[in-house]
Amino acid sequence: MPFPTPPAGAEQAVQESPGVDGVLFDIDETLVDLEQAMGRTLQAIPDPALDHLSDDDWVRYKALYTGDPQRHYDRFLAGELTFEEQRVHRIRHARAGFTREPFLGHTADAWVRAYEQTLPLHFRAYDDVVPLLDELDARGIPYGAVSNNVHDYQRAKLDRAGLNRISVLVGIDAVGVAKPEPGIYLEGARLIGTAPERTLYVGDNRLIDAVGARSAGLVGVWLDRTGMRGEPGTESAREPSVVPVETPEKAGNPAGPGSAEEALEVPRIADLTAVLQFLPSVR
Repeated sequence: MPFPTPPAGAEQAVQESPGVDGVLFDIDETLVDLEQAMGRTLQAIPDPALDHLSDDDWVRYKALYTGDPQRHYDRFLAGELTFEEQRVHRIRHARAGFTREPFLGHTADAWVRAYEQTLPLHFRAYDDVVPLLDELDARGIPYGAVSNNVHDYQRAKLDRAGLNRISVLVGIDAVGVAKPEPGIYLEGARLIGTAPERTLYVGDNRLIDAVGARSAGLVGVWLDRTGMRGEPGTESAREPSVVPVETPEKAGNPAGPGSAEEALEVPRIADLTAVLQFLPSVR
């Protein structure tokens, strides 16, 4: 898939960025369409208590699980829940809106086993990932991934999604911290052999990925796959824009109002084709 020519003025958002020698990526919702995989998995697991759900109900049910409004995954990152427990809490919350049947004991255990077996079958890379990696390889630009999950689980996910070529992968177990702690981004830059200030970090979470990377000294970029496509005049979604980030308080970050992060701005792109605009021009 050839990359399109950047529209006029597209370079404006990246003029102040230093030269970029390497690229790091988040994984979930950046390289791999995890939300779609989770949705397909939920519908594939038999659950008689949910047989009555209409199509609209299924949409809402899946959104409750994938959106994790009670932030159980954050509790996993904080060490308050195991990986399996955060899943059980999330599905229990989602089911509560549609059935009164309890989700405990054998029922919960059987669901976790079925979910774990089924989810990897649906891991898929976004369509713009492989063409970008092909281009990075052609230019000799190193790349890798930094994720807020453990290495082996994410390694298997990348491989299942056909992204085994991404050899550098940093998980939360590599350095003992999660994003947005600086150490995890810096370890990624170290492993691909580029200086932090010349390393691009691309992820779908504006605060955790883009601002976190920038605070660690990298060039943080927010990949907003859904938001920009829904805005007037952004049909092609190729042109980077610079936007102020949401405050940590609104994002549930304990830094609260007054944090220096509130004043930071980060480039926003809507697909990975725009990543090339941050890289040296090919002459």
